[in-house]
Amino acid sequence: MEYFIYCRDRPDSGALRSELAEAHWAFVDRYADAMIARGPTLTSDGLAATGSVHIVDLPDAEAAHVFAFDEPNYKAGVYGEVLVRRWSNTLGRTMWQFAGSMAGYHRFLIIAHGRSGVTAARNALHREHHHYLDHGYRDCLIACGPLLSEDGAQWRGTAILVELPNRSAADALIAQEPYAQAGLYEDIEVHDWRFGGRSQT
Repeated sequence: MEYFIYCRDRPDSGALRSELAEAHWAFVDRYADAMIARGPTLTSDGLAATGSVHIVDLPDAEAAHVFAFDEPNYKAGVYGEVLVRRWSNTLGRTMWQFAGSMAGYHRFLIIAHGRSGVTAARNALHREHHHYLDHGYRDCLIACGPLLSEDGAQWRGTAILVELPNRSAADALIAQEPYAQAGLYEDIEVHDWRFGGRSQT
């Protein structure tokens, strides 16, 4: 089962995050074979982290909660909020298989939180949603898929990792997306983001 985990940093936790970098990497190394995507979200100037996203293939919800809440940054208090959702890997690949990397482009995490009780409306627009992303953004998508309830039966939103020219382009992608046009999202977050791992600072 695939899980999307987004951890939002507490204010002024940057120094503690830096101190725990090696412990965090060592923990995540244990999940290397299961990792689909990972990396920090950033301030608009790219100088400080605001959170961390991990998309990982795990046996069940219990394993996902172990990953989220046994992680050193969480246990030490770096994170103030943790979102854990079932997810489905629409592209069927990992971020390391992304063939983009356009010069001058930036990477973004989009988390679009679905309204309650709109799963049927979302299902009716499922094909249109995929057509929109496939025909408009195929070469820019790093990872994307639906956020789901723990049993996988209910739609809870959409998560997208994407490479685009700028923030305005990321805002436009999600604003013009069929679910957004139909009013199915309660809230949308767009974060600057970069690939994570030991090569990152």
